[in-house]
This record gives sequence, C-alpha cells and structure tokens, in this order.
Amino acid sequence: MWSEQEFFMRFHLQKATVMNHAVSPRNQLLLALRFYAIGNMLIAVSDFSGVHKTTVCQIIKRVTTAIASLTATYIIMPRNEQEMRNTQMEFHRIARFLKIIGAIDCTHVKIQSPDMLISHFNYHYQYFRNRKGYFSLNIQVVADSTLRILDVVARWPGSHDQTVFKNSRIHARLEAGEFNNCIILADSAYGLTKYLITPLLYPTTRCEQLFNEAQIRSRNLVKRLFGVWKRRFPVLSLGIRLSLATTQAVVIACAVLQNIAIDRNEDQPPDNPNVVVPAFEPDEAHNIDNINEVQAYKQIFTKHL
Repeated sequence: MWSEQEFFMRFHLQKATVMNHAVSPRNQLLLALRFYAIGNMLIAVSDFSGVHKTTVCQIIKRVTTAIASLTATYIIMPRNEQEMRNTQMEFHRIARFLKIIGAIDCTHVKIQSPDMLISHFNYHYQYFRNRKGYFSLNIQVVADSTLRILDVVARWPGSHDQTVFKNSRIHARLEAGEFNNCIILADSAYGLTKYLITPLLYPTTRCEQLFNEAQIRSRNLVKRLFGVWKRRFPVLSLGIRLSLATTQAVVIACAVLQNIAIDRNEDQPPDNPNVVVPAFEPDEAHNIDNINEVQAYKQIFTKHL
C-alpha cells in the first residue's frame, strides 16, 4: 500500500480525498437493496448510508440496470419437454389439474405522477391512472408452483389485464405453439383460448364446481407470489418515486432478485405492518364472445386429455 506521499506523487490528490468519498461496488449493491427493502424516499436511503441524495439516485439507477440485465438468465419459461413436464407435475400435485406450466395475473405498482416523464412513451399521463384512482404500472407476471417468476412485463400503464397480455411476447409465443399443448391458468379478466384457461363463470353441476375449485387453487399461486414479492421488496407496494424508465427497471430487477431468492431457498421475509400487501380480489367478470362457455371448455379438454 502506498504511503500518503507516494499516493500524492502518483495521483496528485491526497489519499483521504479519493478514498473516503468512494462508494465501493459492494456498498452500492447494498444501498440499492436497502432502497428495494424499505420502499422509502431517496433522502431516507441517503441519510441511512451517509451518501448524498444525488449520488444515491445515480447508484440505484446503475445497480438496478445491472441487475435487470440478468433477465435472460433468471426469468425464463420452460425451455424443453423435460422442463415443461417437471413444471406440469409440480402443478398437478396442487389440485390434479393437468398440462399447466404457469399461472398469469397482473398487479399494480404505484408510481409518481408521470406527466413530466412520458414524452418518449406516446401516452397521455392520465393513461397511467388505474381504476382505483392512483398512477401505476400494470405488471404482468407468469409464475410457477414454486413462486418463481417465469415471465414479466413492466411497461404498461394501468391498463386492462387482457390488453397487456394481448400485446406481450408470451402471448405471441403461446399463439405460435412454442409450448406444445401446455396451458396457462388465468382469472376471468382474461379471455378463454386453447392455451389460456379461465374459471367457468356460472358453474351448475358438481363437476363444473370441482373444475373451478381446482383451477382457482392452482391459479392462486400467482396471487401468493405477489404478496411474497411485495413483502420482500416493499418498494413495489409503497410506490416508486423515480423516472418511468428507472421504475420499470426496478420492477424487473426485483423480479430477478425474487428468482435468485427462490433458487437459494431464502426464507420468506417477515410481515411488515408498514407495508400494504395486496389483498385477494374477486375475479372480474368478462364475456366470451358468441360461444357457449361449457362447450368451449369441453372442446379444449377433449383436445388436451
């Protein structure tokens, strides 16, 4: 290690000037994780870490972008027959529902008013106001039975779930038959297709009631995921006060970290009374255009089974 004089001769600055104000990569990562974990304003993270608020903002953006870039490694759908079969078997153990490789749903992440942030997104800021009256991104997630995130979309304003799905890459992959005859479960906010199975709206027989019970038990894993995800990273529950692009990156980064936690068998975080965990909401009614609902299910399952 250089002495003070040697350091000054080489760098023309005192060692204290350079070393005392540098934030190490490890501390930058911890600072960003602290922000995700407390979901607070940047000034609170700044006070906690002893780093200026402007520097905190830059660090969070840099670390978040780096973590989000790992999406292709950690957020992946089943890639081959064996992985699809393993996923189906795990879902089958829940309620004996066949052919499932995932459950899909959306959750809202509160954001600051985006009126000054959307010049590059071609949206009027009111598009980001959801049906509950606050500004949000509508985050679409496909989850497996272990609460792992298989696919995530974090670019849409407070839109209808079906709109997000129709414009997502996972929809195109399902339409192209990339996952063979596998299916994904959804609630009644989505439309029924050969690969997306929703509950019967008006079950009358015992068989139809059992079908709905199995569908809901299997599908509710994605609801449980939202609760665990937002408890682990309260910033997703309390709201994100960053630029829209950085906010989207924070969501993706938290999805990557959730999967890393699952891979490493991390314990679920304890309940925090200051964090509002999303409640289970009743399914929204939807219409299946001009087809008989029960017949549609029979046709689909005749093909699959």
